[in-house]
Amino acid sequence: MRSVPEKLNLLVRQEVELLGYELVGVQLLSQGKGGSLLRIYIDHADGITLDDCVEVSHQVSGVLDVEDPIKENYRLEVSSPGLDRPLFELEHFERYKGSKVKIKTQTKIDNRHRFSGELGGVEKNQVLIEEDGTLYRIPIELIDSARVVPEF
Repeated sequence: MRSVPEKLNLLVRQEVELLGYELVGVQLLSQGKGGSLLRIYIDHADGITLDDCVEVSHQVSGVLDVEDPIKENYRLEVSSPGLDRPLFELEHFERYKGSKVKIKTQTKIDNRHRFSGELGGVEKNQVLIEEDGTLYRIPIELIDSARVVPEF
C-alpha cells in the first residue's frame, strides 16, 4: 500500500481515536502544482455523518497546523469509507474475507496489475484473492489500492 509518513499517520490516528472514531486509512496524494490531498477515512459502529466528518476535520486540521508534518500546500478531506470501502491494513483484508474486492498492484504479478475476485484472507503478509478459479497471492507491500466491491 502507498504509505504516508509514520509521524503523519500517528498524529491523525491519535486525534481520530480520541474523538471515538475508527481510523480506516490515510492517503496523501500528489495533486501536481496544486500541492497534495490528505484524505482521511473514518468509521464508527453507528455510521458516519457529515457532522462527524466536520468534527474530525476541525480537530485534525488544528493539530496538523501546530505539528506541520506536511511541508507543501495540501487540502484536507475527511469521509466515511463508503460502500466501496478501501482496504489499507492486513486486518482489513482479514475482516472482509469472503467479500468481492478489486486490487491494483504497483508492479505486475502474473503479467497484470488489476485483480478482481473473492478475498481469501491473509497468509504471511500476502493477500489471497481468487479470480476465475485461480488463487493469487499478492504481497501487501505490492498493493497500490484495494476496495470492497459492493453487492446489492
